[in-house]
Parts: sequence; structure tokens; C-alpha cells
Amino acid sequence: MQIVTAAYDHPDAVKLNDQVQLEYAERYGDGDLTPLDPSQFAPPRGLYLIAYDADGTPVATGGWRAQERNEEGYADGDAELKRMYVVPEARGLGLARRILVALEDSARAAGRSRMVLETGDRQPEAIALYLSSGYAPEVPKFGLYRGYDSSRCFAKPLVLPNG
Repeated sequence: MQIVTAAYDHPDAVKLNDQVQLEYAERYGDGDLTPLDPSQFAPPRGLYLIAYDADGTPVATGGWRAQERNEEGYADGDAELKRMYVVPEARGLGLARRILVALEDSARAAGRSRMVLETGDRQPEAIALYLSSGYAPEVPKFGLYRGYDSSRCFAKPLVLPNG
């Protein structure tokens, strides 16, 4: 597997984003309506990654975008995780964890102090990944879906203690 930096609007990113939106619709009845702009994922205020298998097929994505304190409940220095997705055929290979670590490292290097994410209660695999990666449930909630009972928000400090 190869993980590369790409634009959020790269054709392979668009293809995988369409697939994840279909999965959201299956699980929740609709896709994720969070407004996203490709420029939000441009370094140094964001990053978007695509993983390719040995045949060059795109099989996973993930990105982060900088957030600052706002009316949606974010804090200064936040890096918001978005569009973590692995195609069903490539699940269980550790790709999501590899992408997550690369995104955390990138956000930390960019000076972000905390990685945050919002997922839903119908994504137990995602919740298990985040909990096992050191993310803690975050209250108060943040983001577009913060008022939904099904919304689950998590955060992880990116700044090491005494660092």
C-alpha cells in the first residue's frame, strides 16, 4: 500500500468521497452535509491523503482541516478529521490507523494542538478505531451535527505533555 498527499478534489478523492457518502446514506438515510472546500485541506492548514493498493487502485482516504474557536464549538488550534474511509475490500488491513497516524503527525507539525472528529453512533468500527487510538469522548459536542443524539464527538491532544 502507498499513501500519498492529494487534493481533496482529485478524481480519486472524489470517487472515494462518493462511496463514503453512499455508506453514510445507507447507515443514516443521508450523506454528510458538512460544507467542505478543497482549499481547506491544502497544507499547511490541512492535508488530504489517499491510499492505493499494489495495483494503483484508490482504497482509502482521510484528511484534516484547521479549525479555530467558532459558533460550532471548535477551539483555537483544532485540526478536524474528515472523510476517513476505507473501501470494504481493504478493511482490516490497518489502513485507517496508518492514515490516522500520518494525519496526526501532519497536524502536529503544522502547530495544531488538538485533533477532533465527529462520527455517528452507527459507525462502531470508527468509534473503536478512535478509542483505541487515544481519542476521548468530547462534551460539549462540536460541528454541524452537534445537536443530533446520534452524533459522537472525540478529541485527542496533539501536543505532548511538557512539549
